[in-house]
Amino acid sequence: MDFWPEFLASSWGKEFVAGGFGGIAGVVSGYPLDTLRIRQQQHLNSGSAFSILRNVVSTEGPGSLYRGMAAPLASVTFQNAMVFQIYAVLSRAFDSSVSAKDPPSYKGVVLGGVGTGALQSLMLGPVELVKIRLQLQSTSKVKTHQLQLHKGPISVVKSIMKTEGLRGMYRGLTITVLRDAPAHGVYFGTYEYMREQLHPGCRKSGQENLQTMLISGGLAGVASWICCYPLDVMKTRLQAQTPSSSPLKYNGIVDCFRKSVKQEGFNVLWRGLGTAVSRAFVVNGAIFAAYEIALRCLFNNGSIETDNTIFEKQEDKLSNGI
Repeated sequence: MDFWPEFLASSWGKEFVAGGFGGIAGVVSGYPLDTLRIRQQQHLNSGSAFSILRNVVSTEGPGSLYRGMAAPLASVTFQNAMVFQIYAVLSRAFDSSVSAKDPPSYKGVVLGGVGTGALQSLMLGPVELVKIRLQLQSTSKVKTHQLQLHKGPISVVKSIMKTEGLRGMYRGLTITVLRDAPAHGVYFGTYEYMREQLHPGCRKSGQENLQTMLISGGLAGVASWICCYPLDVMKTRLQAQTPSSSPLKYNGIVDCFRKSVKQEGFNVLWRGLGTAVSRAFVVNGAIFAAYEIALRCLFNNGSIETDNTIFEKQEDKLSNGI
């Protein structure tokens, strides 16, 4: 029982908890939009996000928008904690010339983000695979084709391990790394740049306001999705394949790209982008805001210093002749 107080007293413990809060806020706030994005990417002539939303809710119920959320939600605390912690280490490792008292350089930020994205793909790949299989599961299609209806992530994992083995859990890993490495470089680079532009000096003082956190985090998410979106479309299609759909429709990344563009045109590479960008702004604004606020609460023993409180403290010091 003495472990948790000691753990929370350490910097790693606080990063872990803050990362967990950020991840949970991101998953809950953006999951319905993520389900719509996945369905837009997978199906030909899927229609607008609104038409898909109306159809899904009317035929499968509102709960279907959150189908598969348990998988990312269960792993999101550990995943986000590791992402932020790995990024903190790598952003300084790639540019050791910067003093420990100063924030990491933009070069270190971008390179640290690239390294973080590549490493976190090992954790994220299987989770996203399970999530996609559940999100694309249609109740009516299952009944029509007498397919197995998965009730949750554990059911999907058991099915994959039984039919595809451990290798099946990492289907789409290569394209996940290709997507996440550059995307995380853009992600952290955009966040650090935008927060400094919106609130000059905040990278060093760490005292930006909530509005700056939300906008900077939202824009970071939008920028990262735009730069990697075509790869995400290919990833969704590759991970949606199962042995039961034999012969497989796509035999790899290049084959998936070639066939998708040939059959549906280049527009297929950007299908669902509007939904993804909308979700990215909401989700990543929530992630960074929840992370920063939780981190400050933990380091300041439950209090958050804002610009106003800092200004009031300075006034008190001047009035007392300090």
